[in-house]
Amino acid sequence: MTAPATFSVALHNEAATARLMADIALLIGPGDVITLTGDLGAGKTAAARSLIRYLADDEALEVPSPTFTLVQGYELPPFPVLHADLYRVEDESELEEIGLSPLPEATLVLIEWPERAPSALPHERIDIALTHRPALGPSARAADITGYGRAAAQVARLQGLREFLDASGYLDATRRRMAGDASTRSYARLKRDDGIVILMNSPQRPDGAALYNGKSYSAAVHLAENVRPFVAVDEALRAQGLSAPAIHHYDLDRGFLISEDFGSEGVVEGDPPRPIPERYEAAADALAMLHGRTLPETLPLDGQSYAIPLFDTEALLIEIGLMPEWYLPDRDAALSEERRAEFLAMWRELLQKPLAAPRSWVIRDYHSPNLIWLGERSGIARVGVIDFQDTVLGPKSYDVVSLLQDARIDVPENLELSLLSRYIKARRAGDEGFDAAGFAEHYAIMSAQRNTRLLGTFARLNRRDGKPHYLRHQPRIWTYLQRSLAHPALTHLRDWYSANVPPPRS
Repeated sequence: MTAPATFSVALHNEAATARLMADIALLIGPGDVITLTGDLGAGKTAAARSLIRYLADDEALEVPSPTFTLVQGYELPPFPVLHADLYRVEDESELEEIGLSPLPEATLVLIEWPERAPSALPHERIDIALTHRPALGPSARAADITGYGRAAAQVARLQGLREFLDASGYLDATRRRMAGDASTRSYARLKRDDGIVILMNSPQRPDGAALYNGKSYSAAVHLAENVRPFVAVDEALRAQGLSAPAIHHYDLDRGFLISEDFGSEGVVEGDPPRPIPERYEAAADALAMLHGRTLPETLPLDGQSYAIPLFDTEALLIEIGLMPEWYLPDRDAALSEERRAEFLAMWRELLQKPLAAPRSWVIRDYHSPNLIWLGERSGIARVGVIDFQDTVLGPKSYDVVSLLQDARIDVPENLELSLLSRYIKARRAGDEGFDAAGFAEHYAIMSAQRNTRLLGTFARLNRRDGKPHYLRHQPRIWTYLQRSLAHPALTHLRDWYSANVPPPRS
């Protein structure tokens, strides 16, 4: 059994309490339980209120004490939260009536006065014991934070995070929540008098069990499992003249990082969002510039080196395999072993051409959610790139597909073709021998590869990770896939997909 982890924090005022609870919020998720203990007036409700307001990103959100209602629910952007006060509970059998027995799934649960129902509490939880500390000031408190079971690791990480913030000079900075992504990373904005920076929490963590020749999915397809690739690639992109955020502080071992804040002005506009052509043109120009250079394959990293992984055939096939593994069962179209073998054989042959071409850095998720517009800069530096830790060495066409067939927004076909022509023209200007027809074929193949993978990825995010909102992108992915399958080089694949892969539900 895992030993509990405990550390203490002095809270001189409510602002200090809010900062602590914001730090806790970075490390928790749905299914976690936080208990708050202490005498009347110790600050339990204030602590819960701070956490709820942080998750809501609304400092004025009304968060009443649930003393009389016993429970209060909140549908917050990252996940639902249930705030309970058991002070008036006289018998543990009452917990079933108020929705705490069993505890709700996929919900963060905050419980004040947990000692009123000790046998109903899960072993795995974070307990925050609050006590008055008048010697530190009239409103001062002390918080003794203990993690039980798997929560012990969360509390140990919380202590490490606060040590990092203290050493970096940001322990007293104001925290503001930032939306996360599909990974296990979490982010916050830190505000001081001298400006705003981004805090990244990037725990060492594989994505998935060891199902791929003894490797996790992330290891098999070369996704970053820690913060080291981010630091190495960030410095490399900046050295090439691209706008990646300057890194101010980092802890490579524990996975914490503080970087420049590019703001939130994107490359899309409207509702539903649509591309801003000028900004997409600059993003395409940045790729053309990068792809026209000979780039290093090993990067310096904190006095050592980082070898960029190779996006090889096996990694690409494992990615494509997410479609039959996750998407087809959802469409009641699971493949037989014979059909699966046909699928992989076709793809193994198709991938030979793009993989034989000169390779470059493949940023991988070079699309609208990860591109920030920096209008005060000039040229390609106006495109701020913020997600690049999964960079590999592979086909130059891959990132062009990522941009022009944006998984999150509709890119009209005429704009896609215009931008593709712009990219090809820029490549030709720098290299008279550039093979435009060959690149167009590679573009179609990598489009089919990426969009096949995304059908499976979004199905997995829904079924495995409880993120159903990704399913709304599947019809768009299907549209992009049909565009690429129209290329003459993919005729055999198109026929096979027509016979074996049904479209997503609308």
